[in-house]
Amino acid sequence: MFYVIGLGLSDEKDITVKGLEAVKRAERVYLESYTSILMVEKEKLEAFYGKEVITATREMVELEADEILRDADKVDVAFLVVGDPLGATTHTDLLLRSKSLGYPTEVIHNASILTALGSTGLQMYSFGQTLSLVFYTETWRPDSWYLRLEENLRLGVHTLVLLDIKVREQSEENMARGRLIYEPPRFMNPAQAFSQILLTESLRHPPKKAAPPEGDENKTSSGPNADSDSDDDEPVIDNGPSLLPPDKTLAISLSRIGTPTQKLISGTLTELAALDEEEFGGPLHSVVIVGKRLHPLELEYAGKFAVGGENGEWWKVGKEVYGVERETF
Repeated sequence: MFYVIGLGLSDEKDITVKGLEAVKRAERVYLESYTSILMVEKEKLEAFYGKEVITATREMVELEADEILRDADKVDVAFLVVGDPLGATTHTDLLLRSKSLGYPTEVIHNASILTALGSTGLQMYSFGQTLSLVFYTETWRPDSWYLRLEENLRLGVHTLVLLDIKVREQSEENMARGRLIYEPPRFMNPAQAFSQILLTESLRHPPKKAAPPEGDENKTSSGPNADSDSDDDEPVIDNGPSLLPPDKTLAISLSRIGTPTQKLISGTLTELAALDEEEFGGPLHSVVIVGKRLHPLELEYAGKFAVGGENGEWWKVGKEVYGVERETF
């Protein structure tokens, strides 16, 4: 049997009873190590399971899948995934390969960030598309996520944004020279995420320029083809109203969800972007952009984590922009 087993969000004890039983029966146990991380070292897993755990890098999963699946028709093989095995990152390719070889498969689910969203107080059925935000560089600032975010905002639903992690990343020089030397792991902090979100927002909706002096209108390009000579890498400018004004948009940071050091902070994008990285602490992190279909109970619950407490902008924006009155208890 080929098992794909979710490990949950925190430590070695988050595995389900069914998952632990399957691990103990397995002849080989692999730990997928490149889409997320657990909050404990591999050695703690091995001690708890009583089994050697083989680290499965991206290269192994993509290039050596046959070795992972070897003899799964005769013995049990366990493939461990942080969170839920078919949640934010799917591992359907391994399952399809196993089935094509005639090997039996079983998926054992667990908690993931997608199900732990309830800790924010926001209702899971009020979320739209989930987005991923990658590290920007000086020459690469992909913003396709912004279009998906706008789609969610138009519907008034909340948006979960998964933040980038870099594990076993090669520098451009080492990659070009074919050297298998890897950079230290990097995990995006909400401070950087909010900074990138505001950067893209400012590029998409730059401050409006003052009108040219009377009589100088002809000196300014206008019309549908005014920017036809612009570089393809230049950001798309939207002349319509912004759906993401930083001081009028509510958001929540989620840090180490499901662990003893879990921390949430709510506020406007402007407030959250002003916080230092230390305010959020260590990885892993996600952020939520709050949609306009905000329920009073959602406002109240998430307000427990608001920047500035009762005096924070969370409550003012919730009432004046989102149109939500506070519940009384």
